[in-house]
Amino acid sequence: MLLPRKVGRKEKDFVLYCVKNHCKGGNVMDSARKLYLDNIRWMTVVLVVIYHVVYMFNGVQPFGVIGPFREHQLQDCFQYLVYPWFMALLFVVSGMSARYYLQSHTTKKFLKDKTRKLLVPSTIGLFVFQWLLGIYNLKIGGGLNIAGLPMPILYLITVLSGVGPLWYIQMLWLFSMLLLVVRKIEKDRVWNFCSKAPVWSVLMLTIIVYGSAQVLNTPVVTVYRFGIYGFCFFAGYFLFSHEEVMERLCKWWWMFDAASAVLGISYTVRYFGENYAIAPVLNNIHACVYCWFAILGILTTMKNYADISTAFTHWMAKKSWGLYIFHYLPIAVISYELHEHAPDTPEVLVYLLVGTGAFVGAFLLDELISRIPILRWCVLGMGKEKKRV
Repeated sequence: MLLPRKVGRKEKDFVLYCVKNHCKGGNVMDSARKLYLDNIRWMTVVLVVIYHVVYMFNGVQPFGVIGPFREHQLQDCFQYLVYPWFMALLFVVSGMSARYYLQSHTTKKFLKDKTRKLLVPSTIGLFVFQWLLGIYNLKIGGGLNIAGLPMPILYLITVLSGVGPLWYIQMLWLFSMLLLVVRKIEKDRVWNFCSKAPVWSVLMLTIIVYGSAQVLNTPVVTVYRFGIYGFCFFAGYFLFSHEEVMERLCKWWWMFDAASAVLGISYTVRYFGENYAIAPVLNNIHACVYCWFAILGILTTMKNYADISTAFTHWMAKKSWGLYIFHYLPIAVISYELHEHAPDTPEVLVYLLVGTGAFVGAFLLDELISRIPILRWCVLGMGKEKKRV
């Protein structure tokens, strides 16, 4: 019979250390799944879908849309309220998630998974599936003229025109690869330093947000904002991934929410009618301050009150990736066909049909494509050996 062994002081200290790190926000716990980040991610993707429904019939941003129902549309306000911050927020969340992932996975695993999940769908997926979206983008833009064009050339044009929302995962892959280089150089020195950041210093980063918004922006296709989105990704990794930083910020959640509400309303009123997707409306000081405070408000509010999982939120978290990948195709198809074949459809019914079609169509496509191994890999970046979690 084995008698219980007396536990020494050093062993007790080790047990206490493990408990602290696993249960009270230490490094090991930091690598655990943050439910509030899952909820932010799927909720933001839902906003992206709604934004694209409104965008298709907006009267402000004329690129690749059906066009407005009338000269002044109140629903266009939605675009001003979300566009300055919602994609920046996704990059912050992605940066935080990258830190947590790398705390429990090797660099090689990170490189392999990110390449499969991000690079494959945004490159190979374009040739395999997203060219279908390219056809409708060209139709909507009035640029699809089959006569005289060889089929291989037309196919390449539709592929290039089918990028749609995939620009985000293209940029995310680039930032993820750059992160691996940065990590090799800084060896957590910068990350450890950022853990000490007081609230006032986080607020002062508004200056860097503004500065980064002025640089590395591509012409014509203005969604590729490498400056501000790169800063947001690395801010997520180096700053917001610290539990102690988030705890300090969470005490001021109400201030961030109030400030972002005032900034968002005033921004919308001030610039309504101007093109919100290009400079100077997109990257002025008002837009940048609003962007940063909205990010702070959402991160802290969700951490305080939405770090939970229900059957519905768990399902939405699982489906958010497919929703993002597929939603724009049904929006483009339904919008174009209604415009061509039922132009007198009432405005409310158009929004209802397009909005419902975006969600239902995306979920159905996700279910279908995810069941076909080769398409699952090419279009969704999912490995056949793993279930989605």
